[in-house]
Parts: sequence; C-alpha cells; structure tokens
Amino acid sequence: MANLKELAKQGEKFFGGHRACAGCGATIVARQVLLAAQYPVVVGAATGCLEVVSTIFPYSAWNVPYIHNAFENVAATMSGVEAAYKALKKKGKIDKDIRFIAFGGDGGTYDIGLQSLSGMIERRHRVLYVCYNNEAYMNTGIQRSSATPYGAHTTTSPAGTVLPGKLQPRKNLTEIIIAHEPAYAAQATIGYWNDLVTKVRKALDADGPSFINVLSPCRLGWAYPPEKTVEITRLAVETCIWPLYEYENGKYRINVKPKEKKPVEEFLKLQGRFTHLFKLKDPAPIREFQAEVDRIWERLLKRSAE
Repeated sequence: MANLKELAKQGEKFFGGHRACAGCGATIVARQVLLAAQYPVVVGAATGCLEVVSTIFPYSAWNVPYIHNAFENVAATMSGVEAAYKALKKKGKIDKDIRFIAFGGDGGTYDIGLQSLSGMIERRHRVLYVCYNNEAYMNTGIQRSSATPYGAHTTTSPAGTVLPGKLQPRKNLTEIIIAHEPAYAAQATIGYWNDLVTKVRKALDADGPSFINVLSPCRLGWAYPPEKTVEITRLAVETCIWPLYEYENGKYRINVKPKEKKPVEEFLKLQGRFTHLFKLKDPAPIREFQAEVDRIWERLLKRSAE
C-alpha cells in the first residue's frame, strides 16, 4: 500500500497550470499515476482531452519525456519506444531501468485504438496502458463511445420523447484485455487513490504488458458540479457500477467490496446526463441498468472466488 507522506515528498511529474476544466478527472488520473511511478518513465498520450489541455504550445504540464501522437495509435507508438529501449539496453548504450506508460481516453482505447492496444499486449511489450475513461468523446463534442453506459444522454445518443439516451450497455473492455492474458490488468478510480497507486506500482513491476482502466468523470459531459468529481467515483464503486478489481497470475481479486451495495440511482441522480431517466413514467431503463450492474457484479464475485 502507498504511503501518503512518501508520495507528498516526491517531485511532481505532472504539473498544474494546464487548461483542464475544474473538476477534470483525467488530469487527476495523470498526476496520481505519475506520482506512483518509482522508476524513470517515458509517457505517450493519444490525442484527446488530456493531451489538448496539457500541451498547449509552448507550454507542457509533463515533467517527464513525453510523446504525443494520433488518436488511435499510442499503444503502437509506445511499443516502438519500448522495443528501441530494449535494443539499446542490450547493446549497452542505456543502463537505466526505465518504464513506459501510455495514456488514452475511452474513445482512443475502447474504440479506434483497440487494435493497436491488442497488438501491444499480444507482442508482450512491457508497457503500462492507462485508459482515463470518461465514457464518451468529450474532447470533440460529447459523442457516445462504446464506453458510454446504457441510458446516458450524449450528442449522438440524445434523450428525447422516443429514446431514453444510449440504447446499448457499455463494452466491458477490461475483460477483453484480460482475455489477452496480460501480465497485469485492473480497474481503478481516483476516489480510491491508494488503490490506484498500488495498482500502478504492480503494473510497472509486472514483467510484460499491463492495463489499468480508470473511471475518470468529466464534469462537462456528465453534467455535475466540479466539486463532486471524487464523490461520484466513490459512488460508482459503492453501487458496483465500477468494481475495483485486478487480474494477476491468472486470478481475479476484488479490491473493494461495498459493505452495503447502494442502488444505481445514487450514482445516476448526481449527473445531468441521466436526469431524463428520473422523469419517465415507467423507470424501466433504471431497472435495466440495475439488472446489468447486478449481473456483472455477481459474475465477478464468482470469478474472484474460483
């Protein structure tokens, strides 16, 4: 487990002064992940909110070697960097123990970057891929992605008199990655910082590709007051909408089991993207949302018990 005093003494690898919205989850993710790193790191970031707000020329919030590339190929880019590092180390031209971290949003990870990420893991590159998952294409206008949950209002899945927002449940990307048999995979969120820091350290120590899917609220796209960011992430865990678990050495482990599992309404009611669900005469979409959460949670309980 990480020590807060120890982390506070470290120099910042991701600085404030960037242009992110107040309450932005993505920049908190970047700061916490880099504080957790106990090695020199090289970072790659896909085009997206995190890149746009942190690298406005001639300024940068990154106090580490940093590469920006296209929306869809940060995993491929960091695969190449890691491969070059191994070749130079083998030739004796580098003697440092360096780690590599790729950051991508859900659009660049769940959708158009999935092929690149799959290839990175299959080739066994020792790279940690961190998805800061804000559940839509927030940087380009709040369009739905395959990470957008059922019933959410976005500009391409608008809620109206006919449809209650997005009609499909979100893709379970963490399980797709686990099917690749990575060295380490996990779900985390900023509301449980110690859990996130511990998982980053495990991932960077793992001898092979690793992946952490971090729930990262967007106060603009989710439509909530910016001071509620951390509260919302904790509710996501307490309702089991976003279980905190890890996959290591072929085994599942649930890291946080709520003492009392809260209903999904506790999470949904704080966000404007779900307001329309509470105005329906028949709250069937909320029941369906709850049923899907329950199904996935029960399956996870069984897998972690085996």
